[in-house]
Amino acid sequence: MVDKVINIERNFSRYPAGRYFDDGPYSGQRFREEFLIPALSGTDKVIVELDGARGYGSSFLEEAFGGLVRKGYSVDDLLNRLVLKGQDNSLIEEINGYIRDQANIPR
Repeated sequence: MVDKVINIERNFSRYPAGRYFDDGPYSGQRFREEFLIPALSGTDKVIVELDGARGYGSSFLEEAFGGLVRKGYSVDDLLNRLVLKGQDNSLIEEINGYIRDQANIPR
């Protein structure tokens, strides 16, 4: 199966912000529901390219990525299938931390 690539800047927004749909058009909830879940449903690996966006709030990241666990995805499955790419390793660690937090796995 072919991997799915999501470039947040090109495919979603250069200015992702907010947690819920009510917080604006580029919220973490929208990114999860309209981009991550469909991609995870149709491929083995989902590559998320993080570079290019003008910053990420913790509420966006936690809802988009940690929210996947609350939607029924297993932590192990996500850590194996989501490939996070970007120059800022601390951002990748933060996202993986939000996923692990849902299962109380230490960072």
